[in-house]
Amino acid sequence: MGKKSNSNGDVLQSKNSTCFIGSSVIPLINKLQDIFAPLGDIDDRLTGLRLPQVAVIGSQSSGKSSVLEALVGRDFLPRGTDICTRRPLLLQLEKRTIGVGDNDSREYGEFGHLPDKRFYDFSDIRCEILVETAKEVGVNKGVSDKQIRLKICSPNVLNITLVDLPGITKVPVGDQPSDIEARIRNMIMSYIKQETSIILAVSPANADLANSDALQMAKEVDPTGTRTIGVITKLDIMDKGTDARNFLLGKVIPLRLGYIGVVNRSQQDINNKRSIVEALAYEEQFFRDYHVYHGLSDRCGIPQLAKKLNQILEQHIRNVLPTLKTDLNSHLVAVEKELRTYGEALESNAERGAMLLNVLTKYSEAFSAVVDGKSEAMTTKELSGGARIHHIFQSIFVKSLEEVDPCEDLSDEDIRIAIHNATGPRNALFVPEVPFEVLVRRQIARLLDPSLQCLRFVYDELIKISRACETFEMRRFLELRRRLEDVTARFLRDGVKPAERMITNLIDMEMDYINSSHPNFIGGTKAVDMAQMELRAMQVGRTQSDNDRVASVGTSITRTWGVSSLFGSRGSSVGNSSKRHAAEVVHDIDQAPPVIQLKNPPSILRPGETETEYQVEIIVTKILVTSYYDIVRRNIQDLVPKAIMHYLVNHAKRHLLGTFIEKLYRENLFEDLVQEQDEVVTKRRRTVEMCHALQQAVETLDEFVADISTQRSSDSMDALPKSSYLSSDFYSNSRS
Repeated sequence: MGKKSNSNGDVLQSKNSTCFIGSSVIPLINKLQDIFAPLGDIDDRLTGLRLPQVAVIGSQSSGKSSVLEALVGRDFLPRGTDICTRRPLLLQLEKRTIGVGDNDSREYGEFGHLPDKRFYDFSDIRCEILVETAKEVGVNKGVSDKQIRLKICSPNVLNITLVDLPGITKVPVGDQPSDIEARIRNMIMSYIKQETSIILAVSPANADLANSDALQMAKEVDPTGTRTIGVITKLDIMDKGTDARNFLLGKVIPLRLGYIGVVNRSQQDINNKRSIVEALAYEEQFFRDYHVYHGLSDRCGIPQLAKKLNQILEQHIRNVLPTLKTDLNSHLVAVEKELRTYGEALESNAERGAMLLNVLTKYSEAFSAVVDGKSEAMTTKELSGGARIHHIFQSIFVKSLEEVDPCEDLSDEDIRIAIHNATGPRNALFVPEVPFEVLVRRQIARLLDPSLQCLRFVYDELIKISRACETFEMRRFLELRRRLEDVTARFLRDGVKPAERMITNLIDMEMDYINSSHPNFIGGTKAVDMAQMELRAMQVGRTQSDNDRVASVGTSITRTWGVSSLFGSRGSSVGNSSKRHAAEVVHDIDQAPPVIQLKNPPSILRPGETETEYQVEIIVTKILVTSYYDIVRRNIQDLVPKAIMHYLVNHAKRHLLGTFIEKLYRENLFEDLVQEQDEVVTKRRRTVEMCHALQQAVETLDEFVADISTQRSSDSMDALPKSSYLSSDFYSNSRS
């Protein structure tokens, strides 16, 4: 017994001999974890920020719990035949020297969800883990990825941070969910795939080590084995004649960080209340007595596992510190930027009023800036804002009017009928003015519809501009956003009405007075000359077979423009005999021929002359209509955009803010208009917490980095070869 006692003392001394390794860096990670712990389940923005830690994985009944309890030196984890770990357990082991700090030398545990309560009875820690697990996943055998944080302070532990993950299972048992295997696998992968995680793969020696579930999962994310430590448990219950020496030497599945073999307490040992101190003494004796493992003392036993974990985690943290600092600063910049978008919380009515006025002013200024092409958010991919309005004026409105032929819908027959109607019961001596004015008014009236369409297009663009001027603050206040859009739309609709009236008046003005004295109007004399030249060109082009038709046209021209037309050719054929009255021929009735019956005129009557009748007049009329229409078109192309800009666009720029103040800036509306959504309030609160945590983390990291840089030269860890933390070669040089 005395020898055992000395051996046990040697074991504990071996643990304590390395108690200060990594003491300056690992607590830094623990502190950062404490800082971020309250944010863990309320925000996913820390997904890309992973702190260095050791992830413990293994199949059910692989001995994970026994290994962790041996590292702590106390029984504190749930036990059973089924799945015991159903939530990730973040275990922070903190070296606490007796008489230092709060002068409490007792070992204790402290949960993250109960920060002010210390558990000195480790059986109470086990009960609390069970209670907290049941709160999240119930009493069945389901699992959850929500962590339980447990810090254990003791003078008998090394500074190590581990995450105990649920055991890998293949087949659901009892009332476990049917997808329990996938859930656990996904949870484990989310931890071990991170490059900042050290993988502690636990495999039982009494199973097929070559097909270990833990080693296979580790290989998926760490194929080169650069961040995986293998732990082989239950070496004392392997089949007789078998051993794990080749595995410990890395000859079967090589791992750069090597393997550690340990001996666990059996279930019977636990039932018999065998202490961990006794189990450690038994483990040391086992490796001393079992000659196969001679020469591998640095790869065997819980003390060696604790030392190795401490050393590797220490060096791993040092390696990732520069990247971690960069990541923290990047996250902090992003979170601060997001926080600015939420603005400050508004407590008083004065603050609400100031915010409301600020939003209204910014919105109005943004509206004017987009129209004037001075917006900071100007795109280079397409026309926007005022440039689109200019395009509507010049490339759509003006160009469309220029492409219109004023005589396109005027046939020769239409003009001929108009001339007939204008002459009344007489024959026309000259080109009558009435058909010209009637026809040109009809063409001028056609300009109204495209002018009003242009107005509608510009109105639509202003609506688009108003929607594009949304500020960050408007996202906070949905009621203000809705009211702003409503007031803006109504204001622009009101601006359409005077512009519409002005455009209608412009067209009416042009129709009411046909200014035939306009200096650009071609005039009747020149129009007749042009018509006769055109007619002569037509006559020259005809064939000789059309001479008779040309003569007919000449007769028509002579009749229209000649002196005979002045007196009326049809009326002049009546002689003096026509002076005989009807009464004188009554007595000759018996000698008269039968009465001539006239046909009733049809309801729709068209002239019965040939198509060459009034040919010159038709050409003259077309020339006059085209000439005067072009004058009016140019006026409309110039005045309609001016009317739209004056009554709608510039009016909106000048008076939009005043309308907002009149309609919305009222004290009784402040609270309703700047009432934030609950979602925005929650996001701001979370973002503030996130920002505070990141600031605290950056400050903490800066302090530790500064401290490490000054002590690095005297740190015993730096005196060791760097390969000692990354290769198993260092551990092959056994103490024997």
